[in-house]
Amino acid sequence: MQDTKGFNATTVDWHKPGIVVDTGGQTAFTAEADDIERFRQDGVVLLHGVFTEWVETLCKGLQRNLDNPQQFAFPCESNPAGEPGRFFDSYCNWQLIPEYLDYIAHSCAASIAGQFMDTQYAQFFHDHAFMKAAGTQRATPWHQDLPYYCIDGCKTASVYVSLDHADADVAVRFVRGSHRWKQLFYPRVFEDGSAFNDDQPGEKLEPVPDIDAHREQYDIAAWSLAPGDAIVFDFRTLHGTGDTVVKDRRRAFSTRWLGDDVTYCERPGEISPPYVDHGMQHGDKMRADWFPILWREDH
Repeated sequence: MQDTKGFNATTVDWHKPGIVVDTGGQTAFTAEADDIERFRQDGVVLLHGVFTEWVETLCKGLQRNLDNPQQFAFPCESNPAGEPGRFFDSYCNWQLIPEYLDYIAHSCAASIAGQFMDTQYAQFFHDHAFMKAAGTQRATPWHQDLPYYCIDGCKTASVYVSLDHADADVAVRFVRGSHRWKQLFYPRVFEDGSAFNDDQPGEKLEPVPDIDAHREQYDIAAWSLAPGDAIVFDFRTLHGTGDTVVKDRRRAFSTRWLGDDVTYCERPGEISPPYVDHGMQHGDKMRADWFPILWREDH
């Protein structure tokens, strides 16, 4: 068991290489050209109601996570002791929770990711579930996803699905255009906002700027969300939440996708998720038997 600053606290055998994902019956999606262009320019786009029919399934899967967190991978509680509410997240459970696998294999998430990434194929990376209980005031610090990961490339997409109603003041916020800054920032620990990990090869990581202290300098996007609404965003796009008290439970489920320019990146220090014993070298294409290709351009 590993527990470093609240990340990667493994409790189960969570990864089985070579699993075959049956995508028969996978739902297709036709992206609007305006939305694709907005994604390219802003690094984030909102899609209303795309996953309404999957909300019940994903909520059932997430409840398994919440009821028995130690039976699943990487359960993390980011509310310090004594603070009201609960901030829970858990990831890499798609092989353990059947509802997650059903959604990943048969929803239009892969189709959405593939089109917005402008890629020949969409390769599944991992899943990530979140829950903030009523009364929670703990902010999710501003961060990019890419510096946490063992990958490099420009064609990436998270497909984040809201499972509850969430007002804009408690929903995820994004800095439009930050994916085009050509700058990566230190990963941050959700519990206290501290940075972790060393510089990555060939690039200098910087501290995340104090966006909240200089909001006028940034173009920040935030939307009120309904169950089934989806936000698609680039791994390099800065995002986080404020510290407004959550009045009603806020749950979400995110899947992370890789495009055809993504390669394995050997980073010093801790990565999350902590993929090991994969045999890849820095610069290699990501192994399809570890990270299944679930959509192709001619699908």
